[in-house]
Amino acid sequence: QVQLVESGGGSVQAGGSLRLSCTASKTTTCMGWFRQAPGKEREGVALISTGSGITVYADSVKGRFTISQDNAEKTVYLQMNSLAPEDTAMYYCAAHTYRGCATWLLARSSDFAAWGQGTQVTVSS
Repeated sequence: QVQLVESGGGSVQAGGSLRLSCTASKTTTCMGWFRQAPGKEREGVALISTGSGITVYADSVKGRFTISQDNAEKTVYLQMNSLAPEDTAMYYCAAHTYRGCATWLLARSSDFAAWGQGTQVTVSS
């Protein structure tokens, strides 16, 4: 069982930046971030294949968010710039242990077996 530990998040004004980190206890194949706002379904934000470094993003964050990794530390980062109030949500790190990342996985949170505890991101206008 992969354990995921998240850090980062917090409160920021619109236009600001935040960085999230997620460290895995074991090697994974695909890691990334989902988010869930109150009353809404969980949605994929960004994923990175830990072997190839291939990334996928939700259309809503393209050009503003960047996912990266430090393989030696089994850690992925989500740099979030130009934050907007609609980015407010609980952000969850997720990991896959046998499948590489693909765009369709952004819509399949149920495909991920490992999840972090979640970290709140609040953007005020």
